[in-house]
Order: sequence, then C-alpha cells, then structure tokens
Amino acid sequence: MDKFYNMSVYAKVVEMGSFTAVANHLDSTVGNVSRAVSSLEEALNTRLLQRSTRRLSVTDAGRRFYERCAAILADLDQAEAEARDALLEPRGTLRVHCVPGLGRQLLTRAVLAYREAFPQVGVDLLLSQRMPNLLEDQLDVSIVIARTLPDSAYVSQKIGSSHCVLAASPAYLERHAAPSTPEDLIDHACLLLATVDYAADEWNLTSAAGSVTFRPTGPNLCVNDMEAMALALREGAGIGLLAGFCAIDGLRDGSLVRVLPDYHTYSRNVYAVYSSRQFVDAKVKRFIEVLKTLVGVELEAFASELGIDSAEPLP
Repeated sequence: MDKFYNMSVYAKVVEMGSFTAVANHLDSTVGNVSRAVSSLEEALNTRLLQRSTRRLSVTDAGRRFYERCAAILADLDQAEAEARDALLEPRGTLRVHCVPGLGRQLLTRAVLAYREAFPQVGVDLLLSQRMPNLLEDQLDVSIVIARTLPDSAYVSQKIGSSHCVLAASPAYLERHAAPSTPEDLIDHACLLLATVDYAADEWNLTSAAGSVTFRPTGPNLCVNDMEAMALALREGAGIGLLAGFCAIDGLRDGSLVRVLPDYHTYSRNVYAVYSSRQFVDAKVKRFIEVLKTLVGVELEAFASELGIDSAEPLP
C-alpha cells in the first residue's frame, strides 16, 4: 500500500485512539486500518502501537513518528490546498459546533453575517453542551466556554470572555427580600446551572471586596441550559446564575433584576477550537475573523454594560 496512505491512517489512529473509529471515518474496514499500521511497523522494524483488547497506546517511537507524520501530512495537505486555492477563497461547507446558550444568543447572528459575506459557503450549525471530537464528528470549528482548555492536538483561538451574574424576576424579589450579602442566599430558592464548565452545587463569586464560594442547599431546580434558566428566572422561580449574553435583554427590559450586583462569576474564555495545524482553510479563517469582530466585541460590550472588567485574570 502507498506509504503516504499508511502514514495518514496511522496519524488518524493516534488522534482518534481506535481502529474502529478510523475505519468508520475512512469508510474502510478495521482489517485495512490494522494492515496499514502493521505495514509501517514492518518497514520501520519498530513497534508504533501497543495493542490490547481494551485499548491502544502509543509507544515512545510511535509518538515521535506521529509528530513527523503529522508535519509531513500537513505540508502535503497545504500544497494540495494551495493548488485548489482553498487557502485563498472560502468555499464548501463549514460545520460548526457551539454550546447552546451562546449559539442562540450570539453565534447564529454571526453565522448569518458570515453567510452574507461568503454566500458560496454553506454552514451546518450544531448546538450541544457536549464538547465534540472534531475529527470523529467531522466538524470544522467548535465554540466552547471554559476557563482553560485541556491539552489536545487541536488548535484554539480566544474569541472573548463571558461572565455569569445573579438574577431574579421583580416578582420574586417582591415576595422575598433581596439578599444583601452572598450569605443571605441561604434563605432563597437558588436555581442551579449545570453545564460543562459550571458545577451546579458551587457558586464561585468575585467582587471588588473579594471572592466567596456559596453552596446552595435544599431541593432546587437544576438545568443544563441557559435559556431554560432564563425562562425559570423570569417566571419567578428564584435566583440563579445567567451568562451576561443571556441575561442582558431581560435586564434591559426589566423582566430580570441583578441580585448582589457587585458580584459575578470568574471570567470564562470563549474559544474557537479547530483541528488544523500548519494551515487553516479559508472558510475557517474567515469565520474566526467574523467571530472576533462580532461575538468578541459584543461580549466585551456586555461586560462593560454589566460593570465587569472583561480583562480580569483567571483565578
């Protein structure tokens, strides 16, 4: 079999961690994937992968060989892309993942602006709390909110910063005296937000006066979606955390009120994550530029309106 093909198959095995996943990705068979790796091992006279019935692990030699393979394959891809002008002119279909709240509030408008600027590019937008595997799910870009990203082979760019604030409806605060300190929250119905980067049972709040951790107790409503949280808060169910981009409209029209307005959560970064290494396809590059121009600037404006320093350091 062709050496470059074997190298590309081996690189995919290292990245995906499974012969089966690579076979599905390449529309091939597990046997063909295994033979491609074995052919490389025989040619190199060294073991690249340790195999067992439960898992694959990369040997030291295999890791070094993978890094060289990735660089070589990236150079080959870049040469082919330049021949097709893929680096110069956005075209094809852009597949994007985003966490739901940010996707509904900001990203969809950014996608529409991108489509208006580059109508020759189709966009598939997937909203999900789960951080996807870009290669297995065949996605170009994932937009996630996190303090930091785990180590991976992916590339990321920071788009902006997001913060959560405490909010409730005017009706709820008419029935229950607004808390004046974080400790007063113990006497209130606290709605819990459980997303990838927020622990439902722990509110880490900060202000100019210092930081405090509040742990809600008792039977509470818990949701994993910002929009559901916003609806429950507007209906007067209690006090809860809302990202600035999700709270801002309710705070402006009066359907929501800031609670403990001097406090907010620590900054979470908004990242665009993609899998390219030495080059970035034009459709991805231009999309990230749109994100920084629209989403990043709007996030900064929200923080300013809420009286939050968007440049504050992470804890």
